[in-house]
Amino acid sequence: MGEPDAGPALEPETPEEEVSTKPRRRGIYLLPNLFTTGALFAGFYSIVQAMNGRFEQAAIAIFVAMILDGLDGRVARLTNTQSEFGAEYDSLSDMVSFGVAPALVMYSFALKGMGKLGWIAAFVYCAGAALRLARFNTMIGVQDKRWFQGLPSPAAATLVAGLVWVLVDNHVKGVDVHWMAWAMTLFAGVSMVTNLRFYSGKDINLKRSVPFIVIVLIALSISLVAIDPPIVLLLLLVAYALSGYVIGIHRRLRKRPEATPTPE
Repeated sequence: MGEPDAGPALEPETPEEEVSTKPRRRGIYLLPNLFTTGALFAGFYSIVQAMNGRFEQAAIAIFVAMILDGLDGRVARLTNTQSEFGAEYDSLSDMVSFGVAPALVMYSFALKGMGKLGWIAAFVYCAGAALRLARFNTMIGVQDKRWFQGLPSPAAATLVAGLVWVLVDNHVKGVDVHWMAWAMTLFAGVSMVTNLRFYSGKDINLKRSVPFIVIVLIALSISLVAIDPPIVLLLLLVAYALSGYVIGIHRRLRKRPEATPTPE
């Protein structure tokens, strides 16, 4: 006797849920990520130069990283190539260039001989940069774009690197000014995690026409920086770092209620 007919064979069907959950390939925009990679390389190069005792090159590399970091976001917006990958990559690059690199440069230059106080100050700066970047990422779309909450990590990094650059340029050894370097490192690290407001400059529209005097002031500013780049840049960065505290004190004084006169 023959075997009973099992009926027509049914082809297995793939559930719609399984099809929809397959990961899709996503491309990576090249142009903005080239600038981010350049900033990351500058931060890594700064660490290497600090390990070799070339502190002037290490400090300048952090300034280069700041310039490249400022360009990648603007290029992404101008070319409409913004992406989640680019945002995450930029944050990781910033942590290396503006968190780890300045802390190690300052530690190697001036804080190494201070023992625990030295590496604790470097760690406070590094942790402040990490917290600053994490808070910035969680507040995108919520915070007023005209202001940064806390000192931006590129400004803090160049503040620390600028001090190293000035001291090396004037042949001052880090061991002779280790307390000043220690205070500057702590100041930069703590300023990044404060709630103070620092002007971002993102409301400046480069496509608008400006008065002729603005171009003259820009030319004078470039000439002023060219006189002595390390000192002039450090003074500008110190002024910017203190501006948040000045704005904070001014806002607190404005909100203070006026004392009511005592009845006689």
